[in-house]
Amino acid sequence: MADKITLSDLNKTLTEMNVQSLEGLKIEGDVEIDLDVGAGGVGPLFAYYFGEQAAKIAMQLMDFAKAVGYPVQNLMQPVAVAQAISPAPKDIAAAAAAVPAFKVASALASAKFSVGVDKTWKHPIQEVTLGATKADGGSRGHVVKLGGEKAMPFFPDAAMPHAPKITMDVFDMPIGMAKAVKMHYEDVINSPGEWAKKAVRDFGADMVTVHLISTDPLLKDTSAQDAVKTVEEVLQAVDVPICIGGSGNPDKDPVVLSKAAEVAQGERVLIASANLNMDWEKIGKACVDNGHVCLAWTQLEINSQKELNRKLMKVAGVPRESIVMDPTTAALAYGLDFAYSNMERIRLGALKGDDELTFPMSSGTTNAWGVRESWMVRSPNKDDSDWGDRMLRGPIWEILTGYSLAMAGVDIFMMMHPTAVAYLHEITQSLMGRIEAKTPEANAWLKMGV
Repeated sequence: MADKITLSDLNKTLTEMNVQSLEGLKIEGDVEIDLDVGAGGVGPLFAYYFGEQAAKIAMQLMDFAKAVGYPVQNLMQPVAVAQAISPAPKDIAAAAAAVPAFKVASALASAKFSVGVDKTWKHPIQEVTLGATKADGGSRGHVVKLGGEKAMPFFPDAAMPHAPKITMDVFDMPIGMAKAVKMHYEDVINSPGEWAKKAVRDFGADMVTVHLISTDPLLKDTSAQDAVKTVEEVLQAVDVPICIGGSGNPDKDPVVLSKAAEVAQGERVLIASANLNMDWEKIGKACVDNGHVCLAWTQLEINSQKELNRKLMKVAGVPRESIVMDPTTAALAYGLDFAYSNMERIRLGALKGDDELTFPMSSGTTNAWGVRESWMVRSPNKDDSDWGDRMLRGPIWEILTGYSLAMAGVDIFMMMHPTAVAYLHEITQSLMGRIEAKTPEANAWLKMGV
């Protein structure tokens, strides 16, 4: 038998043989499609000819199946369609164009894709600088700039002036962490300064966020005076810009953060954070008096974000260039779609001129570790499918949370897992065209260490 056979020849052979039934039929081999494209390109004519021959063979094989007793009645409608278009008309191009699918194909073939910035995006995002070098009266080795965008993220003809940045979390006391995270910090977990060094030196953090959680009255209730010693320690340990967070206690945080702002005077740190459920005015004024940037945190509600931003500017006197928003990150699995939609609405509103929203955004991407799917060994539901290796699953949870929100316009990510940090950095840098994304062999990730 010939090594190659065309669809036309196969159909002709089957017809000439007038086979009524087949037994033990097995067709093997590779399919080759040899196209003589010519000057006109591949278009509806090719689709028509190829479809005609395939339809004829399908009809022949269905006849065979029917002859041996296989019920093919439910398939006869498509066959009728094939029969209807089977006879080749004189004007094949006209016949092809008469078929809706071919009309769509023709339209797509002639369409030209172009990228342009939405003409309603007339207002750039406020640029905000974090950190202060010696020339600015601080001691940082460099500054970090956020914002300045004129379009949604990664639009090719509205380049982002500053790449998204990553700040890694450091705590002033040991905390409970997922095993996949804790293993990277066990040697420094009792020393915030060394922890900060490791984040910058080993994991490439652009910034460090110091969380003064020991000040929580339900934990150690550390005084503001004692807590800020950790801020001084971290400022001595690293020369990157830093962010200072409290414990989240609405009564204690304004006192702690105000004291931290005094200790870090001149360093232009990000104070995290002011929100409507605490004394936001006290925190905002502490930022103004000491030259810092205020993180305005709200909980997934665009109107609350507008209200807080407005109050910080008009009541506390915080300059526009000293505000960063945190609209709250609900991580993958328990509200990421809501977080994304909220942030996207904020960024679109800002670009269209809502001056109460034209600020850079921060994401507490570490929240990804708060969902059970990121750290539990297996599902608590005995009938559930296996969740897979949590040592890989957790970092992936953090990566996907960060990457998704990068698409909504986030400028700075607060993160924990070193692998997640490395991957998100590579993704955002490659999308900006600053680096070439690494493309490992197809299955290399299966053997990758975490």
